[in-house]
Amino acid sequence: MQISKESLDTIFNAARTYHGWLDTPVEDSLLKQVYDLMKFGPTSMNCGPARIVFIKSKEAKERLKPCVAAFNVEKTMAAPVTAIVAYDLNFYEKMDVLWPHADAVSIFKGNDKLVTETVLRNSSLQGAYFMIAARSLGLDCGPMSGFNAATLDQEFFPEGTIKSNFLCNLGYGDPTTLYPRGARLAFDDVCEIV
Repeated sequence: MQISKESLDTIFNAARTYHGWLDTPVEDSLLKQVYDLMKFGPTSMNCGPARIVFIKSKEAKERLKPCVAAFNVEKTMAAPVTAIVAYDLNFYEKMDVLWPHADAVSIFKGNDKLVTETVLRNSSLQGAYFMIAARSLGLDCGPMSGFNAATLDQEFFPEGTIKSNFLCNLGYGDPTTLYPRGARLAFDDVCEIV
């Protein structure tokens, strides 16, 4: 089944990365809906290593502020919500629930290289599902990597087993602040069919 052109426009064709935000709050119930859609996106062995912290309160924003690169501070402080999309290095401890078909815990436990590859790949996939879910539910997104991960991780994940992947501002974007849309490479420039 193919989704409608309007849906494709909402998710991809007309969607934009926002840098300016309307002063409109985002309800907690909507954030829960975003997660409840995102969680169904496939990951390898259903591992689901992504962990998300939604930064909404003034106090939490102030904790986040010193972690964000100077060029991202203004838009991050103005966004109604900033999501820290992170990953859990101990994700495999939940594999008995997520992948009960086999002893997946023993595959990952003690295999740091496989754990690192798995969490980076799959939390990035989940981050993409997160943005698709948010856009599908009427939110605009402003993903970014301009932050100090070590400082952020110490502030929000001091136990050391959860690490940040990227940040994503969420809310209702102010269309007057959009930059002209950036170019995209053509199919023939990046793809081949063999």
